[in-house]
Amino acid sequence: MLTSKEDIINLIQSDEEMMKIIHTASSLNLPDWWICAGFVRSKIWDTLHGFPERTMTPDVDVIYFDPGNPNEEDEKVLEQKLNHLLPGVPWSVKNQARMHSVNQIAPYTSSEDAISKFPETATALGVKLDRENKLILTAPCGIEDVLNLKVKPTPFFTETNERAAIYKQRLVKKNWKAVWHMVKVQD
Repeated sequence: MLTSKEDIINLIQSDEEMMKIIHTASSLNLPDWWICAGFVRSKIWDTLHGFPERTMTPDVDVIYFDPGNPNEEDEKVLEQKLNHLLPGVPWSVKNQARMHSVNQIAPYTSSEDAISKFPETATALGVKLDRENKLILTAPCGIEDVLNLKVKPTPFFTETNERAAIYKQRLVKKNWKAVWHMVKVQD
């Protein structure tokens, strides 16, 4: 049964493949880095659905925060490094210090600030290794929704009609209920 952050951390630590991915990302020594979104959420939902194997995600989102180097080309170089270190993983690397301009909003203050502004609360999650090589979890919008299989917008995505429309488009595009039938979606 999953009821706490510690339960989620233990769940991920017991998954050899996930830990290999996390250690590989950690080896880049990126500032304020996290692996986030579907990588974490899908593992939780798979477990709550009793799936014997982990659902593959379309990408493994590695984010970091480096305001001194908001160069998109460097992100591609980092993806190539990760692909060399651990081939076959659909790596996606994004510097959150530049993503505010892509998303046309005010600058983020950190990677956790960026995660708090992801569209869904159940996706606003990240994991990484701390300086002592211990797995840590961030959940700026809490873990209740992901544990209760609820999909709803983060507070940031309820502030404007434009953001609410983006959230609704994602519901259609992602179609999470097709994979995880117990998920409850809030329009």
